[in-house]
Amino acid sequence: MARVLVPLAPGCEELEAVTIIDLLRRAEVEVVSAGLTPGPVKASRGTVLLPDVLLEDVKEQSFDLVVLPGGLPGADHLEQDARIQHILKRTHRQGHLVAAICAAPKVLASAGMLDHRRATAYPGVLNPQQFPDISITTQAVEVDGKIITSKGPGTAMDFALTLIECLCGSEKKEQVAAQLQRP
Repeated sequence: MARVLVPLAPGCEELEAVTIIDLLRRAEVEVVSAGLTPGPVKASRGTVLLPDVLLEDVKEQSFDLVVLPGGLPGADHLEQDARIQHILKRTHRQGHLVAAICAAPKVLASAGMLDHRRATAYPGVLNPQQFPDISITTQAVEVDGKIITSKGPGTAMDFALTLIECLCGSEKKEQVAAQLQRP
């Protein structure tokens, strides 16, 4: 069974976080949501999320995918957390998947993980002057090798289904999508 880490930072985008966690669990993926600090996490629209564990307790564990929900200031907190940078770089170095949506692709960009790759993000998050080595696209979801990025809350379901496809195959993706009654 695939194992996924979803770090939850204060100010994360709840629609993205919950959609990612929910759809991956529907695909029978083991999802570990981890708070940066002890206690509940207040998301960007005031929704309170209860992480499964503290990031500190799982930071040295291996995951098949690390996926960052966006939102502000959530993505800023992720970008400033040295543990997140360590986990992302180690996961990518091990040949596993790394993904980010909305404002969170900037976390991957600041770690140098998007250099010479295609990536998408919420408009204005990836500034071409600041990140000239990234091929910034307007796609809803962008897959470039083992790195997956997406635009924002409105693309969260497509993003999560793409994560399922990358982890579990197209048959599992279609199975989950059918259960959702998507048009």
